[in-house]
Amino acid sequence: MRPIYNQNNSSIKINQIMKSQKTSFRRTTFVAVIAFVATVAISFAQTKTAQLDDLLNKYTEYGQFSGSVLVAEKGKVIYKKGFGMANLEWDIPNAPDTKHRLGSITKQFTAMLIMQLVAEGKLDLQATVSKYLPDYSKTNGDKITIHQLLTHTSGTPNYTSFPNFFKELSRNPYTPTEMLEMFADSTLTFKPGTQFAYSNSGYILLGAIIEKVTGKTYEAVLQEKIFDPQNMKNSGYDHHSTILKKRATGYEMKGSQPENSPYIDMSTPYAAGSLYSTVEDLYVWDQALYTEKLLPKKYMDMMYQKYIPAFGNFYGYGWMIGIMTIGNTKDSTQIIGHGGGINGFNTLITRIPKEKSTIILLNNTGGAPLEAITIAINGILHDATYALPKQSLAKSVYNVIIDKDLKTGLAFYEKNKESKEYSLSESAMNSMGYSLLQAGKKDEAEAFFKLNVEAFPKSSNVYDSYGEVLMEQGKNEMAIVNYKKSVELNPANQNGIDMLKKMGVETEGMVKDATVPEAILASYVGKYELQPGFILTITKEGNQLKAQATGQPSFEIFPKNDTEFYVKVVAAQITFNKNESGSIESLTLFQGGQEILGKRVE
Repeated sequence: MRPIYNQNNSSIKINQIMKSQKTSFRRTTFVAVIAFVATVAISFAQTKTAQLDDLLNKYTEYGQFSGSVLVAEKGKVIYKKGFGMANLEWDIPNAPDTKHRLGSITKQFTAMLIMQLVAEGKLDLQATVSKYLPDYSKTNGDKITIHQLLTHTSGTPNYTSFPNFFKELSRNPYTPTEMLEMFADSTLTFKPGTQFAYSNSGYILLGAIIEKVTGKTYEAVLQEKIFDPQNMKNSGYDHHSTILKKRATGYEMKGSQPENSPYIDMSTPYAAGSLYSTVEDLYVWDQALYTEKLLPKKYMDMMYQKYIPAFGNFYGYGWMIGIMTIGNTKDSTQIIGHGGGINGFNTLITRIPKEKSTIILLNNTGGAPLEAITIAINGILHDATYALPKQSLAKSVYNVIIDKDLKTGLAFYEKNKESKEYSLSESAMNSMGYSLLQAGKKDEAEAFFKLNVEAFPKSSNVYDSYGEVLMEQGKNEMAIVNYKKSVELNPANQNGIDMLKKMGVETEGMVKDATVPEAILASYVGKYELQPGFILTITKEGNQLKAQATGQPSFEIFPKNDTEFYVKVVAAQITFNKNESGSIESLTLFQGGQEILGKRVE
């Protein structure tokens, strides 16, 4: 199956939404991405600046970061620098004053404007949308409050998850009113206030409310209330048509080579993700948040309340509130932060209020592992051990094949697949395989996908991708075997079923859920810890089991047999494990080539 176009939004507990769809301002998966890193002991003779240089140069060398960085400790900037290129065509390097699109970091500015209007007595957090937008669908507007929009608890469907968003909606200009029309009449995904579900649509509504209450555009209010008073001259609403000096170009990786990211009209992110800034301006913003220049303390404190569990931590008003690991230790610090991701960019601002430290990362090559970088930087700040990145084995093998030949590439893989210097990732292997296929190198792509099947035999997706290239090669018998295995592992794989039909295979009855006795289903009900603070809760409604990860909506899971279940909304499977006495002691989550054990804690 071809890789989903991802917008990686690194949050405090990154990438834990139980969903696998194309989204504009978040990358969404079921479990936390496990960073492939090598632990290093720090050299206490080495300065923090030197350690930061080593860390970020290594990420840049391995093609895992390109952008701007600022690190502040105890209220003072100790490091700011650019890495990689802001524009590859003109060889213009990134710098601390390079302007990057922020993606969902925009939401904290939108939340600030809302709170400023609350402090001025112009908005009521508990009032409904209908009070301020009387033309909005009353079916939904009468049920949703401003507070629920701020905290992603409104149940408003996320418009960036709509199937036609990337191919159609994101490329066209819209007014705020036209944006609202995309989802105004959509059925709410749950009763408002009862769950957390990240929704860009909620912040589109907040932007429209700001305009209605002030009588000015969202952009004008931002300038008037935040950017101008704080002298943030390098921040603003990003219009594609504007000539903007020192604006970075957004890139995405195709194989090991960058290419220009797909176009997105910046009217579509609006109050959920439309801003640009620099690491220097964001530090000005960070420092202002320690004062009452923008908002009285009473209201500022409200922004950082832990209103609802989300992604293993909590969500406030436009901010995540939680803890972050100190380097490679078991210690952690309390933090406030938010990430963003939008075509060609991903971003992360992390604040440690008790220490007045700040880590700001703005990347212009898409899905960089910003959380892993931030955790390592936090280790450096605390004189702790931290982790350096590993090279991607998939990318390295790809480069050898391109530069030399398939035989040499395969030999390189065999030599290094167990090496501690490299990381082996199913998704990276899959991506490189498709890059070869798109380049017309079918034999090489076939070999790549075969390696992925051998490396990750419990993943449905690797068999689906291998089946695709085999079909391209005219090897239908082998393709059928692999597509059948893909559907066996993930009965929700409709693509596999469709391809089997295309090759004349009878698929009727191929996917049939097992009937599991109610007593066995009941024995699975409980809570399972996948990571510290990240719980998968299994519940039962009648004869149906449901799974809900911390801070996420619940989803039905379906039985393949008495112990193995699958999820239809994402390529993931769950196996319940018994101990010697026959009691359920854990579950194993299979997704993206990873096997994650969740010990039963309740």
